[in-house]
Parts: sequence; structure tokens; C-alpha cells
Amino acid sequence: MRFAALLLAGVLSACGLGKAGGPDMSVILAEQPAKTLSDYRLFADASASQPALGVTAYDLVNPLFSDHAAKHRFVFVPGSEKAVYDGEDVFAFPVGTVLVKTFAFAPDMRAPGEGAYKVETRLLIHKQAGWAAYAYVWNAEGTEAEYAPIGARREVSTIDPAGRPLTINYAVPNQNQCKTCHQAGAVIAPIGPKARNLNHHGQLEDWLARGLLDQLPAGAPAAAQVFDVSLPLEARARAWLDINCAHCHKPDGSASNSGLVLSSTETDPVKVGIGKRPVAAGRGAGTLFQVIVPGAPDRSILAYRMASVEPGVAMPELGRSVHDPEGLALIREWIGKMESR
Repeated sequence: MRFAALLLAGVLSACGLGKAGGPDMSVILAEQPAKTLSDYRLFADASASQPALGVTAYDLVNPLFSDHAAKHRFVFVPGSEKAVYDGEDVFAFPVGTVLVKTFAFAPDMRAPGEGAYKVETRLLIHKQAGWAAYAYVWNAEGTEAEYAPIGARREVSTIDPAGRPLTINYAVPNQNQCKTCHQAGAVIAPIGPKARNLNHHGQLEDWLARGLLDQLPAGAPAAAQVFDVSLPLEARARAWLDINCAHCHKPDGSASNSGLVLSSTETDPVKVGIGKRPVAAGRGAGTLFQVIVPGAPDRSILAYRMASVEPGVAMPELGRSVHDPEGLALIREWIGKMESR
């Protein structure tokens, strides 16, 4: 296996994808993570703002809520390889692919680009043996990020998007926590790069034109923008659950024992939680008896857990230390306007 990885790295380097031409394939395909983010040569500058040759910036229709952090995403697909289109699930990316996500804050998140600083960068790398997840924590100068397998804590003081002062005990995940959110059966896998999450502002067409994607069938799905009030309420609420909850609440996810399937493509109302009694909530259910009680958000476990920041109660249980006020308001409105069944 190690020989095959080195052989592939050598071939790609010969094609101009080694140290001189962009990302370093020998580092990307190594069995062990690099000590620093810069070792991968994914960026052309020390602050990881300018992508290197072959690295493309992208975004999602709806980003997962992470303590109001701004996120900067990049993808690298090696050589002439392409991702294989899938109309419902994550695209199948070739070995050597790197998905990059940097989390950043600013003194005032109403202007996230002013005085912004990076806290962490997470990499998902498709190695010969499968996907591997690594977190890198930035230094105070913003000039380097170091591998942090045990995670880290950072106190962040900012103004939230609604203009409220906010202090966050921001958590960089440890190696096991990465696996929790990215679990797909016995392996880990990407979450975001699905057709419906990428399909806006001509992004899928751009991927096709760049050679990142093998095909783009007509009628590719697109997620509803969750805070676009001109769109149907149910579509927006289901899209919020899809990006924030469905990676764990799926048949092969880490929360499969809940019996909930929160993908926006799920059609069974009970699997979505409507009228469903919890099977594995424990004290997270409080004194409530159904995940979603149509017309009654105050009696719905889903809204109760979304509003909490208490460990063992809060959902999502990882990736946030404060709740998402706009997301909670959306879900409460959706439940409140449901007709009783």
C-alpha cells in the first residue's frame, strides 16, 4: 500500500503536481499527517488565502452552523482525475483529493472580512486506504497552522451577525470527533460536496469546465437557501436539517440509533421525527415525548435540543458552543405551522 501511494505521488509529481507546481502529492498521500498545513503546499501564501495551482475555492448553498464562524472552502483534485457526479450523495472523489475548510472570525461578524483571523483549518484527504481527517490550528500571527490531533480550545470574542456581543469557547475537534461527524458505516467520508449543496451561482458548471467533475446532467438538484423567505418554509427547514443534522442522523451515521433520518430527500414523516417518540435521547428529551409535535415547537424535542448548549442535551452535539438563533427560529416556525396529524 505504501509503495502504491509513493508510485502515484511520483507519477503526479512528474505531471507538474509536485512541490514546484502546486500541492505536494508525496505529503498528501503519506501515511501520516504533515506537521504543518504549509507542508501540503495547498496555498501560495503563508496565510492560506491564495490557493495554489490546481486548488479551487468553492462554497455551499447553506453552510453548517459553527458558532457563527466564517468558512473558506477549497478543493484539490489531482492531475486529470475527476469527481464522479452523484445526484443525491457526495460525489465520488479520486485518490489524492483534498477538501479544505478554514474557520475564521472577525471582531464584528456583521463584517466578517474586516480584521478577520483564522482559528483552524480542517483537511479531508482521500488516501489509498480511504479518507483521513486532520485539523490544523493557526498561530496568533496567522502565518502557520500546526496539526492538532487532540484538538484545542480558543476563546473568541466578537459581535454576532445580529449585533450582540458574544464570547465563544471555540472547540477544535480531536481526531475521534472528526470521525463522529464524518462517519459512513465503518469509514469516514465527506459531508458537503453534494450536487444540491453546490448547485448555485453556476458553481457546478464551473466545476465541469475546470475538469473537476465528470459530467453534469440536466436538472441537477439544488438545496433551498434556508434564509430566503421567498422560498417555501418546509423546503428551507428541511434544508437546514439536511446540512446541520443529516450527516449523523442517517442509517450509517453515528446517530443511526435515534431512528431519525434528517436528509432533505427523506419522505417518511416518522423518520423525519414527526409524531415520533425518541428511542435513544436519554436525558436529552427533557420531559418531552415526541421529536416533533405538529403545531407545538415548545413540546418538540427537536427544538428543545437545538436551543440548548448543555452537554448531553444540545444538538448538534459537536461543532458549536452557542445555539443558532436564526436556525432555531426557522425550525420553530416550521413546526408551529405544521398541521396536526
